[in-house]
Amino acid sequence: MALIIQRTLLEQLEQHGEQAYPQESCGILLGVIAEDGIRVQSVMRCDNTRSDPKHNRYQIGPADLFRARREARTQGQDIVGFYHSHPDQPARWSLTDLAEAYWTGCAYVITSVEKGKAAVTNSFLLSGKEDKHFEVEAMIIAEELGNKTAV
Repeated sequence: MALIIQRTLLEQLEQHGEQAYPQESCGILLGVIAEDGIRVQSVMRCDNTRSDPKHNRYQIGPADLFRARREARTQGQDIVGFYHSHPDQPARWSLTDLAEAYWTGCAYVITSVEKGKAAVTNSFLLSGKEDKHFEVEAMIIAEELGNKTAV
C-alpha cells in the first residue's frame, strides 16, 4: 500500500513541524482508502497535548479526534493517518511511537526537522493486531491540476 498525498498537503505538515520546533508537531490525515493506496485529502493540525516535555513526545487530544471524525464524516472521508515531527531526530518510528499507535491500517507520517528546517518525511503503515508493527510505506507525491490530481 502507498500513501498518496498532494504536494501542498505535504508542505503543510512539514511547515507545521518547522513552526513547532523544537517541540513535536502533530496532526491528523483525512481522506479515503482506495485500491491504489491511502489517499490524503486534507491535513488537520492538532495541538500537542502532552504535559511532559514535548520535544520527544506527542499526543493528540480527544477533542481533536472528535473534531476530525466529524469533519471527515461531513466530507465523505475518514481518518486515514496521523503525522508528527521528530526535532533533530531521523524520520523513523521510535519504540514510543509504536507503543502509542493504535489505528491499525492507518498511515503514520514522520518528518525529521533538523535545526528548525524540515528535512525528510517518511510514512509507515500500522499493521497487525496482537503483533502490531510498522511497515515502511511508499509515499507518492501528487501534483494538483485544477480539480484533478495527477500522480
